Amino acid sequence: MFEEFVKEITKELEAKESRSRARSAAAHARFEYAVSFLLQELWRNSLSYPPRESSIHLRRGYYSELPRYRDENLTYRQVKAAFDGMIDCRMIEVTTAGFYRREIGSGELTRFIPTDRLLEKFESLEGHPAFQLKSDTSDDIIILRNKIDGRQQDVDYDDTPKTERFRSNLTKINDCFVNHWADLRIEDTEVAKLSDRINQDPDKQPIDLSKRTLTRIFTNGSFEEGGRFYRGWWQNVPSEYRKFITIDEGVTTEYDFSQLSPHMLYFAYNHELGEVDAYDRVLDGEHRDVVKQAFNAMVQSSSPLNQKPDKINMDGLEMDWRELRQRILDAHKPIQNLFFRAEGNKLQYRDSCVAESVMLQFAKQSQVALPIHDSFIMREGFAGDLEEAMRRAFYDEFQADIPIKREVIIERIALFDDDGNPRIDAVTRDDRKHSQWYDRNTLWLYSRGKQ
Repeated sequence: MFEEFVKEITKELEAKESRSRARSAAAHARFEYAVSFLLQELWRNSLSYPPRESSIHLRRGYYSELPRYRDENLTYRQVKAAFDGMIDCRMIEVTTAGFYRREIGSGELTRFIPTDRLLEKFESLEGHPAFQLKSDTSDDIIILRNKIDGRQQDVDYDDTPKTERFRSNLTKINDCFVNHWADLRIEDTEVAKLSDRINQDPDKQPIDLSKRTLTRIFTNGSFEEGGRFYRGWWQNVPSEYRKFITIDEGVTTEYDFSQLSPHMLYFAYNHELGEVDAYDRVLDGEHRDVVKQAFNAMVQSSSPLNQKPDKINMDGLEMDWRELRQRILDAHKPIQNLFFRAEGNKLQYRDSCVAESVMLQFAKQSQVALPIHDSFIMREGFAGDLEEAMRRAFYDEFQADIPIKREVIIERIALFDDDGNPRIDAVTRDDRKHSQWYDRNTLWLYSRGKQ
């Protein structure tokens, strides 16, 4: 059991210390809690795709700031003692030394990785952190951010009936999520390729299958801006791999709202988008992805955006940024005045309300709808219900209909029948290629008492 492992490591760390007297019972409990916290982070990160460094706050003031977002069981003194002890016992090594500049109120976190010695200890643990470790419920799942000194920072807030409703609804959704098991069914040989793919994408974080719940994040100090749902592992899966996501061993289908941002912008101000694709109409169907990026950047911006955003790559376009910007304005004359007014965060709030409605509807039925901002993933057998729920939720918010696209899996996985249920006779032929997936799903069933 992981709890026994923590006690073993705690005992080893304390034996290495040169203390004149033992900790009090309360201090020992906090020290052991800090050890557990660090080991959980290290174990999770060692099994991510790709494995990633862990990080730690070593600034004393961090542990007393913004209690809403802090784990009250973690104290600076015991976290620092546990961290230093793990270095002394050759369990971790620092890869990046952190720093904090008081004059600008920011810095970098200290980053570290497990040594081979600790990795060997992890290998002796039974199970997987997604099942052995409890879902992290210490932090608030409703986060408010605001720009302070040019940086987006978490800020405190007073709870209201509205924030309490957000928290209650998300708790119901998260409770449903942890009662199911979503996984990524790729061949073992594909894991390294996926890891390389994620390393090459600066917008992707490593996939940590233990990140099974969501956090809702609002922006600009307002509970009517932002509000999208984040921190689920599936949101970091590159689009070409999403067709391999399974839920409770079953294959899935993805539906997404077509041209979500343009539709919301038009409908919110009583305009009709028309039948021509919002992005194709700009350059006659060419360079659609670039047009989409530019359109959304213009909606998000609060300034005229005379300079090209850094993330937009215009290689191959026979025009400069200013011309592309004007072409978009000309193609969307009914809403020209809505660009460069920072409408993006307000629209995100409204689409987050749509997403909340969809997920909550299925959570009440004990079914999982995984959100990826403008799309949802569900088991194949619920495809029709998902499409209807998305249409209804969008109409309730905007009093208008929106096209919905289904991501069809061309090559059906032979392991499953048409309803997405595993074919028992195919398991033995398939398990060697997907042994990691089988092992995790077996652990899931065992953890649920189904075997």
